[in-house]
Amino acid sequence: MDSEQWTVSNEQWTVSNGQSAMSSGQSAELGTMPHTIWEAAPRIRAGELTPSDLLEQCLARIDAYEPSVRAWAYLDRGRARREAAQLTEELQRGQYRGPLHGIPIGIKDIIDVFDMPTACGSKLWANSVARQDAACVKRLRAAGAIILGKTVTTAYAYLDPSPTRNPWNLHRTPGGSSSGSAAAVACGMALATLGTQTGGSITRPASFCGVYSLKPTWGHVSVEGVLPLAPSLDHVGVMANCVQDLEYVYRTIACPPGRIDARPSEESFSNRESLPLELTADFFITRTETALLERFVQLPDRLASSGEPFTFPSLTLPPAFGEIPTAHKAIMACEAAAYHAARLRERPEDYPPRITELVEEGLAITGAAFYQATRLRDELRAEFQHRRSPRTLLVPAATGPAPTPETTGNAALNAPWSFLGFPVLSLPFDHTEDGMPLAVQLVGGCGTEERLFPVAKRIATALGDAKRWPPLPNPKGV
Repeated sequence: MDSEQWTVSNEQWTVSNGQSAMSSGQSAELGTMPHTIWEAAPRIRAGELTPSDLLEQCLARIDAYEPSVRAWAYLDRGRARREAAQLTEELQRGQYRGPLHGIPIGIKDIIDVFDMPTACGSKLWANSVARQDAACVKRLRAAGAIILGKTVTTAYAYLDPSPTRNPWNLHRTPGGSSSGSAAAVACGMALATLGTQTGGSITRPASFCGVYSLKPTWGHVSVEGVLPLAPSLDHVGVMANCVQDLEYVYRTIACPPGRIDARPSEESFSNRESLPLELTADFFITRTETALLERFVQLPDRLASSGEPFTFPSLTLPPAFGEIPTAHKAIMACEAAAYHAARLRERPEDYPPRITELVEEGLAITGAAFYQATRLRDELRAEFQHRRSPRTLLVPAATGPAPTPETTGNAALNAPWSFLGFPVLSLPFDHTEDGMPLAVQLVGGCGTEERLFPVAKRIATALGDAKRWPPLPNPKGV
């Protein structure tokens, strides 16, 4: 069969002392595969790299790494190869669709892809084949992207852990619910993936796996064809290996699509105006673990010494900001119950404990409590939009490095931005002493993605922006 459904046992590779079996020195033998769309796109356009060749490089990585990482719920190699061959022929005829032409991309398994199952982490939906592409997938196909398959999600995109493991340490979680999307990009199995976020399901896995992510402004990417968890909180976003790749994919899937250039405007890098990055001592710092906090407090000095004109004004969060976790949970639980309660009663065996608890909690929340939660959201959105100048908030992207795999991690630092619907761009900035990635998130007001991209590029440049693959088991010498 061309298509594959991965059901790999938990212990495929021997590991010791919590580290994966391949040494960091071996990672230098990975060959010349591009890390990013930014690198691959001009080579494809120039005829130096064909879509078929790039696809085979990604498939080779999947063969080598998937048994240990388990990032994929479903793969269709035959279809991907046929699409790659067609896109290669288009280039030979002088037809070029743009920077996503021939780029292999993975899709989180709550997003419909035509003729592939949308299992949503459910055993009973494992053979539920989608009859059309989700709106965001249609846009990717039109731009020339190759849809490799479906990446693993936690059950119904909530907190029950998935089988995916963190590529930097197989004894750590990759985060959730977009577990497979983050792990696949980190390993180079795909050059970008789509994920979704209702609490922290894009930003947190990206942080734990050392990749870049964008959770756009709520409503900027259609959720048509996406399994809902809480519709007024659900976002579709992107994971990739550099800021420019996030921009390429976001401009393709946004409503309406934006202009996509093969190379970014140099204005993003040459503009010497002051770059204010707001810092806050409220809420985020008190919830951040020491391993991350110690490095985060050094970040302003690192950026200031880079020669870029960063400044670091202080931001005091609104007093009601601390009420967000309770309000966010109330809305998410109520809306999840509205969608899942009937099926949970009919198929309780298909719902693991944490999503079951969420639905039951939603059924118990009063209408008055739901109203108060939505009112708080409206008031805080209005206050932020009124108070904020065109600046960017810089805060840790997770409470700490990836924990052990019985959890997907803590979404406390991500949920406020899902609640408010503000755009968030996360990027790795350091590692712990034992090699686990650490990340920060840049937060803007509604619709400020176009400001986040150039600011994030300049931060990445200031920090060195050096991509390296995780030290994973590599038995096939890819």
